[in-house]
Amino acid sequence: MSNHADFAAALLDPERPCPDGLFSVNGADPASRFAVYRNNVQASLINALADSYPVIVQLVGDEFFRAMAGVHVHGSPPRSPLMNDYGHDFAAFIEGFAPAASVPYLADVARLERLRVIAYHAADAQPLEHEQIAAALADPQALSELTVELHPSLNLLSSAFAVVAIWAAHQQETTLAGIDL
Repeated sequence: MSNHADFAAALLDPERPCPDGLFSVNGADPASRFAVYRNNVQASLINALADSYPVIVQLVGDEFFRAMAGVHVHGSPPRSPLMNDYGHDFAAFIEGFAPAASVPYLADVARLERLRVIAYHAADAQPLEHEQIAAALADPQALSELTVELHPSLNLLSSAFAVVAIWAAHQQETTLAGIDL
């Protein structure tokens, strides 16, 4: 393993010792400084997951979420420098995480939350104008050659659970009731 790989592995595994060859300019103990850095990295990754999965945090509570996310961080380091890519596999992790088994819909709610992140960051696409649709419908030959392309933000989630209703129940939706318009 290279020095970089040793360093990265030690950042995510509190059982690993401080990598060899580290030193501090001011003479401080490299192991204690590395422990602080390790803690900051792990906390940042857990916070990134919490930001991407706020309903999961609400469903299981902050303490349980942080413990579960910590296990995930340990076994699934970032593979991209883009933090919005981190946690793409979190729903699959939750599905196999035994302490979460008592909440059978949790993984599917996480899938929905992940799809919302994907949709948010999807490429923009120009929709068809009404005139383009009317012209295609008016020409039977053109209509038979027409192909439809879905918007890049569109994904399909199939679940045995009412995940959209569960997700919606955890939003701070305001209504116009009681407001003098």
